[in-house]
Amino acid sequence: MNPRLRVVLDTNALVSRLLVPASAPARAVRRAMLGHVVSASDATIMELADVLSRRKFDPYVSVEDRKAFLRLFGRVAEQVAVLHVVRACRDPKDDKVLELAVNGAADVIVTGDADLLALNPFRGIRILRPADFLLDVCRADEPGDDSAEN
Repeated sequence: MNPRLRVVLDTNALVSRLLVPASAPARAVRRAMLGHVVSASDATIMELADVLSRRKFDPYVSVEDRKAFLRLFGRVAEQVAVLHVVRACRDPKDDKVLELAVNGAADVIVTGDADLLALNPFRGIRILRPADFLLDVCRADEPGDDSAEN
């Protein structure tokens, strides 16, 4: 097994985990949380809380389940203090993800965001789509095919 990596999970991957549990983003989130060190900052937790509070998710996931997911993620993720500001993304709202990755000495960012993916690699940090994380990183973790995992 490869050494544990330091992983930043972007909000879009985390929301996909909650909404579509069998999706590639959901599997990537599970694999990251089970086999690696997942990091979060105050800004990324606040963004996740804001997104999960949106009424558009009401038909798909109860408010209680969203709150429970947020609490669980907050307990599992390693909290990183952002001491060094990063301004590098063409969408300034995504700089919080880069700040977390840089300040937390991340090895990889898992995201579906094109603005972040365009920066791959960023200061030596790989930026991967969830499916690529599963193929490139998780496949190296264990023998066998991850595509069968649910």
